Amino acid sequence: MKQSTLPFCWTHSPVALQPWGMEIASEQSSGSGQGPEPAQKSLYEHAGGWSALRGFVDIFYTDVLADPLLQPLFGSGRPEHVDHLTAFDAESFGGPDDFSRSVGFAQLIDAHRGLAIAEPQRVRFVELYLAAADKAGLPADHAFRTALREHVEFGSRVAVQNSHAQTEADLHPLREVPHWHWPDS
Repeated sequence: MKQSTLPFCWTHSPVALQPWGMEIASEQSSGSGQGPEPAQKSLYEHAGGWSALRGFVDIFYTDVLADPLLQPLFGSGRPEHVDHLTAFDAESFGGPDDFSRSVGFAQLIDAHRGLAIAEPQRVRFVELYLAAADKAGLPADHAFRTALREHVEFGSRVAVQNSHAQTEADLHPLREVPHWHWPDS
């Protein structure tokens, strides 16, 4: 893989460099401590399920469209974007796999290509995402908020890399929805 000059790029095995709370669906861990205990709620359940995530994403998307730094990336918005992002977050956090089945990761890659997302835009995106979690009343416990932050930091770096990709080789190697779990104690 070609090394990128962007702020984030996997140049080694994705498994070796993935954040503590994420696993790729095809790289299931076997007793490695990456996931929650079987009796523990998923991040999706802890967040309040689909309706809580949908409310959160709706607040976030409204804020993004009103933000002068981010609005140029999103234009006037797309009505399906809230549902797509909700489905992506839900699947990432252990909920239904609606995003993979109905939207698909290839569409997500295509949506970011050519946007040339700048680092200040990425940082603002993360700030608004985390602020929306507060506004929506998502759980504020440290473990959940750490997982939420890791999720959006990672995803926004993937989006930046893909937004600057000139060739297929320049794209981030991720090709499916990453699955996030509780941090190890």
